[in-house]
Amino acid sequence: MIQLKTFNRKELEDFVLSGAFQQYDFLPVTKHRALSQIRNPKASDEDTLLILAFSEDKLAGYVGCFPDCFNVNGKKISYAWLSTLYVNPAFRKERPAKKLLKKVFEDYEGRIAITEFTREAEALYNIMGVFDYAFPKEGKRYYFRTDAAKMIPEKKPGTEKLKPLFNLMDAAVNSLISIKNITTEKPDFHYEILDRIDPESVDFIAEFPGHRDAEAINTFIDNPWVLEGTKDTRYLFSSFAEVFQYFWVKIYDENNKLETCLLLQLRDGYLKIPYLFSNTELDKAVRFLNYFIVKNKVKAFTSYQTGLNNAIEKSKAFPEIYKRDFKREYLFHRQLLQSLPENFDPRYQDGDGDCMMT
Repeated sequence: MIQLKTFNRKELEDFVLSGAFQQYDFLPVTKHRALSQIRNPKASDEDTLLILAFSEDKLAGYVGCFPDCFNVNGKKISYAWLSTLYVNPAFRKERPAKKLLKKVFEDYEGRIAITEFTREAEALYNIMGVFDYAFPKEGKRYYFRTDAAKMIPEKKPGTEKLKPLFNLMDAAVNSLISIKNITTEKPDFHYEILDRIDPESVDFIAEFPGHRDAEAINTFIDNPWVLEGTKDTRYLFSSFAEVFQYFWVKIYDENNKLETCLLLQLRDGYLKIPYLFSNTELDKAVRFLNYFIVKNKVKAFTSYQTGLNNAIEKSKAFPEIYKRDFKREYLFHRQLLQSLPENFDPRYQDGDGDCMMT
């Protein structure tokens, strides 16, 4: 019989600081991810952050919750993102996943959202019969270097033994790309790169309607879910990478007035822009990205920033070798949708939800 245990802020902090989370065959959370969840400025002391499922005192699965909220006409509507859901295959006949989800629905009164889910998880969510697709985002992925040694074995595990050959192919092709990009020049306009949002930027981005303010963004820059280092194989979600960095970029006009701010996230050669704020055309942002991508040997860049993608399309200097369309789906529990006004627009940027942290 499945039994559940929930953790709020204080309980989760005690759980990870005591080291008790390490006792299981697989980890339900990492210490740094738990501390980030605890410091989430949109989480209340009572919010459920983690639920464990046990079968005869053995850990059968878990679900992680990431509290968030909408401000609609001065009214706060709290909800949570499902950030993790895992069940040990040995216990699937006891259906712990459905029990975990039903407990989440109960604790958050159905106000649940999900994105960046796997196909397997999506099938389960659809079986539950309580979610609708809402607010999809159209995006692009731009490729700048080949990465066959990573991509081919992931899609076709039987090719793992050919990885040394793929590495040689990548090295040869990417050397030619590096030679081609050697003439890329540093932008001739004023810009700055910081490791977090500074006071000048706080005032600038306050002018833009948004889902997260500077304080919240800095909280997650300072408390990432992914650290640089070696992954603990007992935790099956994002936790470590060889490279994981945030860059806060400030771009100025000819009068030295701040006109654009971008948050870049670089993970093992793959680039995202969780947040972008601008009151002007984005041609300078594209030129900066062109330089940044070449300098940092970025392999690929994914963006759902429509204005930026349009500016990239107009640019003839962007260094991609291939691009393709992407779509980010969101699943909203019907009770959450019912609490939102008709024709509601969440105005999500790429980093809203739990997307920024992974």
